[in-house]
This record gives sequence, C-alpha cells and structure tokens, in this order.
Amino acid sequence: MGSMQIEGREIALDKEGYLRELDDWNPAVAEALAKAEGIELTDAHWEVIRLLQDFYREFELSPAMRPLVKYVGQQLGADKGRSIYLMQLFPPSPAKVASKIAGLPKPTNCL
Repeated sequence: MGSMQIEGREIALDKEGYLRELDDWNPAVAEALAKAEGIELTDAHWEVIRLLQDFYREFELSPAMRPLVKYVGQQLGADKGRSIYLMQLFPPSPAKVASKIAGLPKPTNCL
C-alpha cells in the first residue's frame, strides 16, 4: 500500500496497510483505514477500537481473536464478547481488521 493522504498528511503504511507509526493514528486515519476495508464506522465499531487501544496499552501487543473475544466480553458483556458479533463489525478477520483500523500492529499469530 505504501501510504495514504489524510487531512493533508502523508501516513506511511506497511505492505498490508497497517500504520508504520502508531503515533500517526487519529480518528480521521481510522475512518480512512476503515473505508479501505469497506467498513463504515459506527458507535459499536468505535467501542471495540477504543478497547483494542486499551488492550494494547496494557499488554503492549495486538490481541489475536481468542484474547480479543475474551477481553471484549469482560469489558462490554457476554452479548458483545462473541466472535460472531466481532465478525459482523470487522469481517473477515476481526482481530486483524480491527487492529489495523485502531492503528495497532498486526496481531502476531494472524496469517
């Protein structure tokens, strides 16, 4: 991918579209990354994005699917802590897609 222009700034991306610099992230960047994935962000998306960023600050890594589902369940309740819920928000791979939109590195065990 290389880079994208957002609000007059050049945002560097790796070959898979993840931010090269976590500090480049802001809500406008998230919107652009989501659009590139064919996703229109809703409040439900932002709720998960903020949780992912909290997880990253706490554990210094992007969660794979199982830890993500567990963490969402602990924070938002069992109805949202289900892989089907996350799949509806961030298809086809919630851990990868949500981490990308949240400005985080690709989860290590995701292909």
